[in-house]
Amino acid sequence: MTMRNRIFFFLMAVLLLGGGAGFGQTAAGKLSFDVATVRPSAPLDYAKLAADMQAGKMPRMGPHVDTSRADYNYMTLKELIANAYKVKAYQVTGPDWLGSERFDISASMPDGAQKDDAPAMLQSLLEERFKLTLHRDTQEHPVLALVVGKGGSKLKESPAPAAPIADDEPLKPGEMKMDGPDGPIRMTRNADGSTTINMGAKGTVKQKIDMSTQTLELDSSMVTMSGFADMLTTVMQMGGGGGRQVVDMTGLKGNYQVSVEISLADLIATARAQGMAMGGPAGGGGSTNTAPASAASDPSGSSTVFASVEKLGLKLESRKAPVEQLVVDHMEKAPSEN
Repeated sequence: MTMRNRIFFFLMAVLLLGGGAGFGQTAAGKLSFDVATVRPSAPLDYAKLAADMQAGKMPRMGPHVDTSRADYNYMTLKELIANAYKVKAYQVTGPDWLGSERFDISASMPDGAQKDDAPAMLQSLLEERFKLTLHRDTQEHPVLALVVGKGGSKLKESPAPAAPIADDEPLKPGEMKMDGPDGPIRMTRNADGSTTINMGAKGTVKQKIDMSTQTLELDSSMVTMSGFADMLTTVMQMGGGGGRQVVDMTGLKGNYQVSVEISLADLIATARAQGMAMGGPAGGGGSTNTAPASAASDPSGSSTVFASVEKLGLKLESRKAPVEQLVVDHMEKAPSEN
């Protein structure tokens, strides 16, 4: 399988399994799936995935929930906890293996259940099968503040707000559906090798890998600065959670068109840190991006992110801020028997 496709699958997991929108509350009463099976995820078969994609079949990863079934495919324990408690993956604190052990969960929903009941049911499953116990905490942590640069913002405001996606909207040819943290997500692999991710009201992201410049191009439309900060946080956290959270402190309230470039060297390094077999170097030549000197101390190693942000008239500054966390007190690595 080509390096381009290996990076594509890694990015799909990163962009679509990033966690929920904020701290949620457990539903009143204890909700549970009718029947659920939990199995360790098989290693990705890149040859089969490539063949499926060429046949127009997109890989089935992440959460897929309706009123009768809930399936969670190729998800780490950290991602499952984030999905269950409606937080973002970087808000889950625990052992490093929470970000590396992956599982497939197939569950049937009880009669009369609603799709929105699934997170509480997943909480029950994690508590019963993995013996999960946790508590909430808010502490001051080092963060990266997203602020407007001295020369002012160079962002272009979007002409119109994004439209939400209906759950029952038919899939287009070559399109894949997934349940994201804020509603349905549609992904389409384009003829030019790029991928368009439609997140409904949160806007769209088009990702393209340029092997000649050794960069990943991310073009977002109709994105808020809070959403952009979340996207940057996801990139910073790709290496297993060691990167810092990006917090929007721009004061910009509109929806914007945003483009960033990230070197493939950064992505490959973080993918390997996730335990994914990425093969050899991406190819001859380095990135065309030159990171500023201030990026040298970036703890996540994503120095090209700093450079891309500065081109937008924005800046990432080291600060301290209160960060809400779910702290895992105990969790078993392996679930109890099905």
